[in-house]
Amino acid sequence: MTELQVIARYTISAGQEDEVLAVLAQLIAAVREEPGNLAFTAYRQLGEDRKVVLLERYASSEALAAHRETAHFKDLVLGQIVPRLDSRVVEIYEVG
Repeated sequence: MTELQVIARYTISAGQEDEVLAVLAQLIAAVREEPGNLAFTAYRQLGEDRKVVLLERYASSEALAAHRETAHFKDLVLGQIVPRLDSRVVEIYEVG
């Protein structure tokens, strides 16, 4: 099986930074407990507090698919974070 690296780039809507960062903390804790998750970290861009990058590593494409079906992904990401973003770009790479 091929591991996958996901890079998600978020631009948080002005005034929503604190809310998004609080939900991200919950998300990170939940995702790190998933059996197929190998790593999950978030970083804020220096000098641009509204920009965040998430670096996620999964054991396989099946593990990533399972992640996207979890209650915490649907609630925290789709329900609470995405509505507070100006933009969201997700890139998926095979680790080789």
